[in-house]
Amino acid sequence: MYRGPTTSKGPSTPAHIYQQPPRLLIVHVTLPSWADVCSNLCEALQNFFSLACSLMGPSRMSLFSLYVVQNQHECILPFVQVKGNFARLKTCISELRMVQREGCFRPQNTSLKLAVEDGLQQFKQYSRHMNTSAALTYTSLEITVLTSQPGKEVVKQLEEGLKNIDLGRVRRLQVVEITKGVLECMDSAFPVEELSNDESSSLGIDIDLQTIDNDTVSMEIFFKAWLHNSGTDQEHIHLLFPSGCFSNFSRARDNPLCLKCDLQERLLSPSLLPGTADGSLRMDDPKGDFSTIYQMASQSSASPYKLQVVKALKFSGVCESLMYGLPFILRPTSCWQLDWDELETNQQHFHALCHSLLKREWLLLAKGEPLSLGQSQRAPASTFYVIMPSPSLTLLVKAVATRELMLPSLFPLLPEDPPDDSLKTVESVLDSLELEPTYNPLQVWSHLYSHLSSTLAKPQGRLQSSRESRTLRKAGQLQANRVRATVAPLPVTPAPGRAPKMPAAQKAPWEGFLLPSNEEEEEEYP
Repeated sequence: MYRGPTTSKGPSTPAHIYQQPPRLLIVHVTLPSWADVCSNLCEALQNFFSLACSLMGPSRMSLFSLYVVQNQHECILPFVQVKGNFARLKTCISELRMVQREGCFRPQNTSLKLAVEDGLQQFKQYSRHMNTSAALTYTSLEITVLTSQPGKEVVKQLEEGLKNIDLGRVRRLQVVEITKGVLECMDSAFPVEELSNDESSSLGIDIDLQTIDNDTVSMEIFFKAWLHNSGTDQEHIHLLFPSGCFSNFSRARDNPLCLKCDLQERLLSPSLLPGTADGSLRMDDPKGDFSTIYQMASQSSASPYKLQVVKALKFSGVCESLMYGLPFILRPTSCWQLDWDELETNQQHFHALCHSLLKREWLLLAKGEPLSLGQSQRAPASTFYVIMPSPSLTLLVKAVATRELMLPSLFPLLPEDPPDDSLKTVESVLDSLELEPTYNPLQVWSHLYSHLSSTLAKPQGRLQSSRESRTLRKAGQLQANRVRATVAPLPVTPAPGRAPKMPAAQKAPWEGFLLPSNEEEEEEYP
């Protein structure tokens, strides 16, 4: 989605292909719907963070903070680095589980606005105390408001409340409405709406409105989008077509057609996760398979990585055993530095290519841009790829074997007629199997989340039972066991019948970045 130059800030570096901007999640709690949402949301968050904290290599998520808004706003997790902090994140999720599910309270119209303002203030404070190199990563913040209220009403409430607030450091402001539907398929697109220009002009930033279903799988998919490279500073791939029957890289500048594409992972490599069957084979290389196009493109930050189309292939003429590595998705770029006419023309050409390849039942064979290794004068090796069309506006890219990689494989042809007895036996066995028209990975699970959670868990001191925690909450004493906010919270109007809270931070701002020193907090966050 094109947003203009304000949506992505900071210099382009190879790390940007991995690391996402700091994120602030605001959970807008409303009764009685919270009782239906709470367990699904907490399970999805714990599953997601068990995955995000386990990924080897450069961190894909930098900072994360969590606020809860009921009758007033409350920070239950100040900004922390995601990687290496699973214990704190898990404790934060446990706090979220204990948020009131029944009863009633009088909502404060300003609570949501104050949560955004307070979170933004914390982020600025955190950024000011980072060293120069780290501060470049924390130039802008993405804010997500998760609510079960009608999304358009929440958007209007934010628009009205944030009119006079400086949102220059906010990269994206998003409202996500949780609906009561159930996810039916993996690739179902979540509808996204935007305010009109007149409505959003007063804020200087677009507010996205998105809906997700109230089930764990849908929420997991939403959070996993945070692991994608969503930067729009530069297109990732240039797909170059030859002017004649064949063209090499020295003539690339003469090519009549160049499609500018963004690259997206189809799935996470098991080699990036500890303890998995595939990951144990590549524990020495946290980046995964170096030959993948994703790794190649991540090292080509000065200019987009180039794929040179060599020839077309019949779809039926490529054996799947010759393809290797993880697949990747190409889609038309949304780089904000391109003008509207170029973006539109590029998308139209991309659309026409997908349509024509499907109609002809063709694949494309492409040569990856060779990467020179060190000062060697030898010709660098290249990787070849097959590019496959799909019914969606995407192309699938997979590495394909070359002569140097092939081993002798002599397989006898399949005889036409097997023995009758064997045929009847095997067909009887096959007929007893349950037949599904498609493979849905969302219906197949390997208990990876529980494995990662137990791997990340560390021995802890005595933890409070949920009953003890509820008792302390009623007594107003639980605040001492929470992580302190990095800045003093904004003043709030106390709810009727409830004693006002004392300010949580009375010390110098930088002291809030230190781990709590009292005995109880050390037990919770070893």
